[in-house]
Amino acid sequence: MTTAHHITRKAVQVAIDDLCAKKVHFGKNEIEALLNIYKTITKNQDRMDRLKFRDVLHNSFDMTDDILMDRVFRAFDRDNDGYISMTEWVEGLSIFLRGTHEEKIRYAFTVYDLNGDGYISREEMFQMLKTSIIKQPSEEDPDEGIKDLVEIALKKMDKDHDSRLSFQDFHDSVLADPLLLECFGQCLPDHKRKMAFESTFKKTNTFY
Repeated sequence: MTTAHHITRKAVQVAIDDLCAKKVHFGKNEIEALLNIYKTITKNQDRMDRLKFRDVLHNSFDMTDDILMDRVFRAFDRDNDGYISMTEWVEGLSIFLRGTHEEKIRYAFTVYDLNGDGYISREEMFQMLKTSIIKQPSEEDPDEGIKDLVEIALKKMDKDHDSRLSFQDFHDSVLADPLLLECFGQCLPDHKRKMAFESTFKKTNTFY
């Protein structure tokens, strides 16, 4: 396992140049400000661990679902090394905050595909809905209600009738009905939280 290092001015400049070349949905000054926030969160270390990232999701975006927060972390952690680098932080936020409809569909599918096998299975739907739906005290067997919701989702979205959702199934369903984008739980910020977070990095001083 590699060790964390202090972030140097040169490393910041390399990250900025790399991100500008990748055409993320931020201007250069916004990238610099986001990296400044990254430095604050990591205490000037070049890696953000899962706990620090979960704090950001919880405190800034009011996310509380452990399963989905873990999957959002994995969607940001593109190289699967268990940490979020400076470039992963900005690339992830580019989609999270300002992604195109297509980018958000692919991102949401990645989050909901819990085991990464390219499909959202019945079991995965059940698991996500069970944690995102508040249990009512009067319900004797809430699992039955959740199973019914899974069947409704499959009936609506499973275009090829193989009892699971492929990316194409999910993609076509969301294009037809955009409200289905977060049908298995919150994985994107609501408008109020999004604007509040954007206001923090638009006002942040840059490195220079």
